[in-house]
Amino acid sequence: MAYNVSDQDVFLFHQGTNYFTHKLLGCQPVTVKEITGYRFGVWAPNAKSVYVVGEFNYWNGEDYPLEKVNDEGLWFGFFTSLTANTAYKYKIISEDGSSFLKADPYAFQSELRPATGSVIPHLSNYHWNDKSWQSRKESLNVYEMQILIYEVHLGSWKLKDNGDHLTYIELADELIPYVKSLGYTHIELLPLAEHPYDLSWGYQATGYFSVTSRFGTPDDFKYFVDQCHVNQIGVIMDWVPGHFCKDDHGLRLFDGTPIYEYADPRKGEKKSWGTLTFDFGRPEVQSFLISNALFWLKEYHIDGLRVDAVASMLFLNFDKTDSEEKIVNAYGGEENLEAYAFIRKLNEVVFHYEPNVLMMAEDSSDLPLVTAPTYMNGLGFNFKWNMGWMNDTLKYMKLDPIHRKWHHNLLTFSFMYTHSENFLLPLSHDEVVHGKKSL
Repeated sequence: MAYNVSDQDVFLFHQGTNYFTHKLLGCQPVTVKEITGYRFGVWAPNAKSVYVVGEFNYWNGEDYPLEKVNDEGLWFGFFTSLTANTAYKYKIISEDGSSFLKADPYAFQSELRPATGSVIPHLSNYHWNDKSWQSRKESLNVYEMQILIYEVHLGSWKLKDNGDHLTYIELADELIPYVKSLGYTHIELLPLAEHPYDLSWGYQATGYFSVTSRFGTPDDFKYFVDQCHVNQIGVIMDWVPGHFCKDDHGLRLFDGTPIYEYADPRKGEKKSWGTLTFDFGRPEVQSFLISNALFWLKEYHIDGLRVDAVASMLFLNFDKTDSEEKIVNAYGGEENLEAYAFIRKLNEVVFHYEPNVLMMAEDSSDLPLVTAPTYMNGLGFNFKWNMGWMNDTLKYMKLDPIHRKWHHNLLTFSFMYTHSENFLLPLSHDEVVHGKKSL
């Protein structure tokens, strides 16, 4: 295949087993026939035509067309006149002739909000200094090491006097010494994939491969992680594969049809969150999400992922009201069997490539075997956030001390099942929102 794209990579993408799709699609600096330029690649199976637009052609025009290279809907183009750090989008013409602009799902960098374009990347020359940390991590047993996590939302941890955010560089200088002085072993970052709305805290993303530009460049974020490791602090990041936001420039109806989300609105809509659910049974979506997990672990040396809202993925009727139509699977239950299979596949692949990472399920259900291996019919995570312990502990603390002696079971009950999973005991942002009070 032309454009320096291998037939095998394309085949694996459509099989749901290309775990490095971010090297296939998106904007890639490549050399084709000894000519250096940028290759653009996008999956839009139901598009009539696709063009690259940006500042260079006033966000309109058909002078940078992509070629459809297979029946499954991959489009590629190679251009030598574009330069790094230039904003762009895909102009997609749908089958009905309508035209719209979409950010690149595989972009490595995005414009600073409220702008919504992707950014042509420059070649990173960042030199990592965490070799000793990586060597030490290889010899650690994650089930025996001490883990004390400081959770932080970078956008609100501390602001400058004028209200501006601290940059990744400034956060490295101020946050890391603070966390280290308190004895924490890890920093857990609320989601840093690019997102349009500050108050979503990053949980409603549009740019899954773009570290948010709010706080600096990709190399700046690498510096932050690097400095954490130099100071013997691990880095965990919230990762949100369960849903994505509906903003027009994002994944929703990407080529005019639902390709990243379920076509059935009963499965695709998360009405209480105003978001859409990924189609976990679609091979190309599996390649997208698993590649994204490995991308953060490998490209940014992240030490673990807190997989957000696992229950929302596993149960078809999660958070549905009594007035909404309920769904059952082919076996009469409400489990999303495609999501079960995807999560098991995700964990198997991640631990194959990164055996010493933390894969933590933020799960509010009482589902068993969350942290059991997949060969024992488990989900394959190595830790679960014990939401029950959190709820019971806070409920106990709210009681008038004179009444607590009748409710010690709130503290002791968790001992009844503490050995059934590998638990972490969290008191996190979920406990202080929606009118709740801090401990």
